Amino acid sequence: MISRELEAQILRLHHVEKWPVGTIARQFALHHTAVERVIAAEGVPRPRVSRPSLVDPYMPFVLETLKKYPRLPASRLFRMVKDRGYPGAPSHFRAIVSRHRPTPEPTAYLRLQTLPGEQSQADWAHFGKLAMGKALRPLVAFLIVLSYSRAIFLRFFLGLQLANFLRGHEEAFQRWGGSTRVVLYDNLKSAVLERVGDAIRFNPALVDFSAHWRYEPRPVDVARGNQKGRVERAVRFVRSSFFAARTFRDLADLNRQAEEWAWGEAMDRPWPQDTSRRVRDVFEEERPKLVELPKDSFPTDERCEVRVGKTPYVRFDLNDYSVPHTLVRRTLVVLADEEEVRIVDGNEVVATHRRSFDKGQQIEDPGHLERLVEEKRQARKHRGIDRLAHAAPSSPRLLEEIAGRGGNLGNAVVQILRLLDAYGPEELESAISETLRLGAPHPAGVRQVLERRRQSEGKPAALPLALPDDPRLREQSVRPHSLDSYDHAVDGEDHDDDQDHDPQRT
Repeated sequence: MISRELEAQILRLHHVEKWPVGTIARQFALHHTAVERVIAAEGVPRPRVSRPSLVDPYMPFVLETLKKYPRLPASRLFRMVKDRGYPGAPSHFRAIVSRHRPTPEPTAYLRLQTLPGEQSQADWAHFGKLAMGKALRPLVAFLIVLSYSRAIFLRFFLGLQLANFLRGHEEAFQRWGGSTRVVLYDNLKSAVLERVGDAIRFNPALVDFSAHWRYEPRPVDVARGNQKGRVERAVRFVRSSFFAARTFRDLADLNRQAEEWAWGEAMDRPWPQDTSRRVRDVFEEERPKLVELPKDSFPTDERCEVRVGKTPYVRFDLNDYSVPHTLVRRTLVVLADEEEVRIVDGNEVVATHRRSFDKGQQIEDPGHLERLVEEKRQARKHRGIDRLAHAAPSSPRLLEEIAGRGGNLGNAVVQILRLLDAYGPEELESAISETLRLGAPHPAGVRQVLERRRQSEGKPAALPLALPDDPRLREQSVRPHSLDSYDHAVDGEDHDDDQDHDPQRT
């Protein structure tokens, strides 16, 4: 604080003795800006010494451009003068632009008054991230405020999807028991897809939704947040009075606490237009003026088309959900809410799962996998029958006899395939023919015939050939051929070899 006596000395020394500001500041141990303020307070501005500057030749262009585009950023204006030859640095140029930029006239705002049930204001608010297993989901809050009573509806979601935006409206209308005639929005993508001046292209889903709930969606002017100041202040109120230092177990617990707060503390706060009244009382006055709701609801499910690959799963929201195996290589539709995922083929729901907000999970219906395994088992059985029919032509008749007597066809096929691997196709065919002739159609009968023949010929017991567990190898059927040709080839080679080493040859 500079005393009046010191101010008088500063003025006398500056105007009479012509001391510069720096000398006065050093003499009285003051900052030079304090001395400048004393001099300026007397209505005598400090003379500025005009020195040549690199930007001087470009100032006419700068002033003319700022006159046309007063909100043009200094960075863009710097690029424009740089292209015209300006050699200076951007920091110095920015300081010069700030001194010459036109200062807008201060704007006065009218306090907006609304009638009961006439208007509400809706918006999103970001509250960081929420870990859901291995996934890190955005935590956002949907807020909608009744403009007259200031009643707040608050609901948290895991993302800014349009389906969540519509769900927030529907829950608010149901909770209030009616809707307002107009809902104000910022120019967010959930409401406005494109805007050029007064030409607005609304999100078609929002148009259908508003028609169902009988209200008019109305966006505010661009960069005019004051037009929806009630919801903006509600966002700040939620951050400071509800969310700050709050703990919760999961999203459901957070929303439960949010509902208690919105219908408790937020309703009991003073009404801004008359602090002697509470928001709760004014809301009860406004409730009968709200628009009556239709009896049916509006579908707010997330909807997307998905492609089933080679495996019976569809990918939706970072996770895989099983579908019947008969739908592979098909395009299906996913309909999802916060609790459930339904997969639809045409008008038929082919799979229903509990929704997961985790990441990289496989959510399966055991029935889908069981039916796939059973079909694979049946397919393997049919492949085994085909293999037997190719290797031993009499095997289809044997299997018919076994089935006709009520035998287990699948088990019989497995046993006979083992005999095929151990004895080969020729011996198996002969044994099956003999078994049929003896009237004992059973795999055990075929085995007895094969073993008896081996014993009578003095051959060792046949051992099964250990093949890799690869169906491409196990399902091959190879007919052996006579080895006499190899014997003749070997005899011929030995004969030639003897001739080559005959010492009598010349």
